[in-house]
Amino acid sequence: MSPTDLSPPFDRVLTGIEDTLLEKGFAFLQAQTTRPLLEHEGLTDWQGFAESWNHLGLDRYMADGGRYRRRRYATFAVSGETITRKKHQPHYQSRDYNLLNGGVERWFPAVADSTASHPAMTAAIRTISTIADALTPPTEKPPSWHVEVHQFRIEARPGNEGRPTPEGLHRDGVDWVLVLMVARHNVEQGVTTIHDMRKEPLGSFTLINPLDAAIVDDHRVYHGVTAVQPVDPSQPAYRDVLVVTLRHE
Repeated sequence: MSPTDLSPPFDRVLTGIEDTLLEKGFAFLQAQTTRPLLEHEGLTDWQGFAESWNHLGLDRYMADGGRYRRRRYATFAVSGETITRKKHQPHYQSRDYNLLNGGVERWFPAVADSTASHPAMTAAIRTISTIADALTPPTEKPPSWHVEVHQFRIEARPGNEGRPTPEGLHRDGVDWVLVLMVARHNVEQGVTTIHDMRKEPLGSFTLINPLDAAIVDDHRVYHGVTAVQPVDPSQPAYRDVLVVTLRHE
C-alpha cells in the first residue's frame, strides 16, 4: 500500500509509513498524506511559515565556491512531547559523511525565534520524532533526541545551476532525516534518488508540491538530489526545503 492510499485514523497512516520505512529504508509522502499528519500535530499558518524562507543568509562555507545556497540552522532536544531549543551552535559533519564541506565547524545564521516556535516547525519535529520513537527499539531509544533543523533555499540562474546536495550521494551521519518541500518557484529537475549501502539505486521521486516529504533511515540508505535549473531564465528560480534530522544525544 502506498502512503497516498492511506487515510485517517492517524494511527493507520503512521503504521503504513512506518511499515514502508521498515521495508525500504525510505518513504515518499505526497502532500495529501503529510498535511493531515502535521495538522494533527498542530500545523497552522503554513503561508506564514513558508514566507520565512525569504530571509535566509548566504551559505559562505561552500567548498565548491558556489553562492547558490541560503540557509538558517537551529538545534533542539526532543523528549516525548517536550521540544527545547538549544543554544546556537555550529553545524559539524565529519568528512566521512560530507567530503565537500565536512571537517569544519560551520556557523550558519540562526533560525528566527518566530520560525523556530512556529506551529509548522513544531508539527514537523513532533511528526518525525513520533516515527523515530516507534521505529527505535526500546533498549536503543535515547532519553532525548538531538534534532537539527535546516532551512535551505537553493537558487538557480542561467548558466549557474543550483545544487541541493553538492556533496553528491550521501548519508548525513544521523539516525533519521525528514525533508519537507516548502516551495518550488520556476525550477525544473531536483529529483531525489535513493540508493542502498552498495550505492545501488532503490528509487527516485521529485518533491514538487508544498508539504511533499521524504523520510530516510540514514543507517540504511544514501540519498541525493539532482541540480535545479530555471525554467524561465529571466525570472528568479529557487527550491525551498526544511530538513529535520534526529540522532541519539
